Parts: sequence; structure tokens; C-alpha cells
Amino acid sequence: MTAEPRVLSGRYRIDEPIGRGGMASVYRGRDLTLGREVAIKILDRDLAGDNAFRTRFRLEAQAASRMAHPTIVRVFDAGEDSETTPEGTVRAVPFIVMELVKGRLLKDVIAEGPVPVADSVRYVDGILEALEYSHRAGVVHRDIKPGNVMITDAGQVKVMDFGIARAVSDSSSTVAETTQILGTAAYFSPEQAKGEPVDARADLYSAGVVLYELLAGRQPFRGESPVAVAYQHVSETPLAPSEVREGVPRSLDAVALRALAKDPFQRFQDAATFREALDATVDGRSPSKRQVGALTSELYGPNPKQAAETARSLRQLSTDTTMKRTQSGPPVAWIWAGVGLLAVLLISILFWTLSIRPVDTEVPSTSRIVPNVVGMTFATASEELGKNDLTAFQVDEENADVAEGDVIRTDPEAGASVTPEQTVRVYVSTGQETSTVPVLEGLGQDAATAALEEAGLQLGTVTKRNDPDLAAGTVMTADQTADSEVARGTVVNLVVASGLMTVKDYTVTYTVESAKAELESADYGMTVKTEEDAACTATSPTTVHQQSLVGDVAIHSEITLTYCTGP
Repeated sequence: MTAEPRVLSGRYRIDEPIGRGGMASVYRGRDLTLGREVAIKILDRDLAGDNAFRTRFRLEAQAASRMAHPTIVRVFDAGEDSETTPEGTVRAVPFIVMELVKGRLLKDVIAEGPVPVADSVRYVDGILEALEYSHRAGVVHRDIKPGNVMITDAGQVKVMDFGIARAVSDSSSTVAETTQILGTAAYFSPEQAKGEPVDARADLYSAGVVLYELLAGRQPFRGESPVAVAYQHVSETPLAPSEVREGVPRSLDAVALRALAKDPFQRFQDAATFREALDATVDGRSPSKRQVGALTSELYGPNPKQAAETARSLRQLSTDTTMKRTQSGPPVAWIWAGVGLLAVLLISILFWTLSIRPVDTEVPSTSRIVPNVVGMTFATASEELGKNDLTAFQVDEENADVAEGDVIRTDPEAGASVTPEQTVRVYVSTGQETSTVPVLEGLGQDAATAALEEAGLQLGTVTKRNDPDLAAGTVMTADQTADSEVARGTVVNLVVASGLMTVKDYTVTYTVESAKAELESADYGMTVKTEEDAACTATSPTTVHQQSLVGDVAIHSEITLTYCTGP
């Protein structure tokens, strides 16, 4: 017998799980009061134990429930239930009830392969339509990414988890904690990465990252850790999408690069403007390669971090209203005193200039400028540095985006002023480290996990599937081919045996012979016993009256089929 489904707050029945995120699990459910299917998101135990977070989460979910728009997944309700742990303690179970959307996550659409340009534009336009509505309502999403976007079976874009990101970030004491809770930093805006206050333009940056990923097939910045990716968001210049994937129109290059500007004031200032620029690309207005290059220089420059800080400082100076004049001008006496002092200084300088004697010895320069050697081999870079009286020191570094043997960067960086004969650390790419996928099929789940860790790979999702011959946890298939070479750290998803078989109800509609034949077949592999029941009226043909097992049962189980033999 199966356990009774759990019902939250006496109203929401929990059915099968349909998703898993960084901070909650999502289940298909049913609102027993209104008689409709819903999605129920239940928070993880760690977050549920934080009283401050539970309060913010409930308030943000209630705020999100007031937003009604076709491109936003509706939040119907938010509340708390309780459960008793095996140790006997009572634990809070916060949950939210949402619209059940039938479709796929955008991240799964991207994972399936290249997305057509027209579909990419349509998906991002739908995201921006949702942001345009939410920003007018004063709600900043803060966690726009493909994992928070659904594409319905009819192709409609649905953005979810509005307000939840704010509840998480407000409850986290550090940026590192917020990053850990929200998951990947691949879609963070530079201001989020630096822990600064954010506004609607942070959502537009994240939407720009999604646009870039749809067009190029990968994110603009990749690294070995969230911290490395966050650093690139703050300081690195992205390649134009058309340089990563052929066939991307340059008009979309311009839109994506504008959306990814480090300085929020250089991005699109609202979702409507972003949508207009995106829609304009459909008309075929495309800039030249030189224009795209000029746009990259304008937005990022040789040092985008420094450029952003400079722009911010200039804006503060130009908008500073604290330095107010208290009178119309300086007193007249001050003006004449200043004129007199300036005249004395000019005369003194002229006298000093005429009295000094020229020196024949040439003063040698006491500094050198580090040349740009990025993309060169170490030998060429060393020769170039030597021309500037500098010494090169090679440092090997793994990098998937720079060809093996080419220079990634220098320390001090190009353009820096240094002393002659100074040693410059030259970071040279060793390419991308690879690992061999071990043979996983037939191993138990624990053994497969250990084999992946030993090979430097990561275990991804584990999907259970019924098989009549395999013990529970036995690996059936993996999404990476055994003995193939893949990037170190690649995620490998497994399908493992559940150790169960699903037995349907054979009573009344099946004869004993047909039920017995099916259950003993290779598809089920069960042992079948038959018993007579003289207390009930015999049927012709002889059908199954009762069966001892139904639903999910252990493989190789014995099942008894009872049939009637009475008059």
C-alpha cells in the first residue's frame, strides 16, 4: 500500500516532484479548495530554519502574488506548514503555491543545441516584457537566468521566482552567501558581483547574458569558480556573439554588448528601450564590424573597470549639488590681490628661467611601459619585453578560451609603468585540462560517484528508471560516452535502476492466463502463484478476482492472483 499524499495547510495536496533548485524543491500538486492543479515550492531545511528569512520570503511572495501578467508565473499563495522530524522536533515547512506551467525550462532548451536566432530574440523579448511589467510595479527580480524561465508547449515565455531573490539576498550577511544560495554567478551584474545596491538595470544585464548565451551557445564569461566568473563580469571584455558562433547578425552583437556594459548608465536604461533595440534588429539594420568594434571600445575600453569608475566619478562631480555658492562672487579686494600675486609669480618664474644654465647631460628615463603581449607565444612576448628592458617570467595557467602556448595576461598588466629590469609575470595558457570518462554502466551509484570524482568529473542529476533485472542504484546509462575525453569538471548525468517494478491492476479486465503471462515476461520478471476462491462466482473466461501486489514493488517479487471457482 502506498502512503497517503501529504496535504499542506489542509488545502494543498502534494503529488510527484517535478523540479529541484538551489533552495527549494517543486512538486506537482492540487488545490483541493478550488479544484485546480498547481505547482508547490517547498523550501530547503537550512533556509526554513532561519526565522528572518521565512518572514522576508513570505512578504516577498505575497508582493509577487499581486503581479498578474501573461509572461509571469502567477503566485497564488504562500504559507507555512509543520512537520515532526524522526527526532521528535517540530520543524517549519515554508511553501509557495504557483501556477502550474506545462513546458520546458529555457536552460533545457539551450542544452539541447543551437537555438535559432529568431527564437532567441522571441524568448528574450518575452523576458523583457515580464521585466517591463515588474519594474513598473517596483519589483526587481535579481536572479534572471534560463533556469528561472519557462517556455510553454505553445511557445509562451513565463518568468518565475519574482521576489524570492530579494528575500534571499536581504537575509544573507555576505555576497558570498547570496551567491551560494542563488546558485550560478554566470548571470550576475557587475554591481551584484561587487555587493553594491542594485536596481532594474541589473535585471537588464542578466537578460543580456541570457541573450548572449542563446546567440553564442555559451555564456559570455566562464571560469573555474563563481568568484572567477564574478571577477570577469566586473573587469573583462566579452567577445561579440558573432565571433563565437557564425551566423549571428552584427545588429544583435550591438544589442548584446550594450546590455552587458559594466557601467549601468551605459546600458539600456529600461526594459522598453532594450525591447525596441531588439525589435529593430528584425528590420535588418546591421552595423559594420568596425562599428561593433568601436562600440566595444566605448563600452569597455582597455580597462573597463577603470572606465566604469571614471564614468561614475564624473557623474558624481557633474551632479553634485552640495557645493553651493553663498554669494554672487568674491569681493573686489580679493580679485585685485589675486591679480597682484599672479603677476609677482610670473615675474619670478621669468627671472629664474633666464638665470639658469642649460645642462648638456641627458637625463635617462626612469620608467618603462609594459607592452601588450596578449595572444603572443612566450618566446615572442619575452623578446618584446626585452626590447623595453624588462624580464619575462613564465607562469602556466589552464584556460579553456585561450589557445595552448599563447599569453593570457601579464602582471603588471599592459600599459602599466614599471622600473627598468623589472620582472613581468607572463601567464601562458596550457589549454583546457581534460579527463577520461570512466565506464559507469553496471556500477552501483556510490561506486559510480567515486569513479567520477577520481576522474575529476562531477555527478549531475540521477534519474531512476524501472528495470526488472537490475538492483536498485545500478547505473543503466550515462550522458557521456565511456572512455571519451571531456573537459575536467564536466557534469555527468546518470540513469540508475530504481529496484522497483510498477504492477498495474489486473482484476476483472484480465484473464488469469494473460495476467500471468505478462507478469512472468522479461518486461516484469516476477514469480506468479494462482489461488482459487470458492466463495465467489466463477467467470468464463476465468478472470483475476484479486491480486496480492499493485503499484511499485520490488523486482523479482512473488505475486498471487486469485480467481473465483464458486457456483
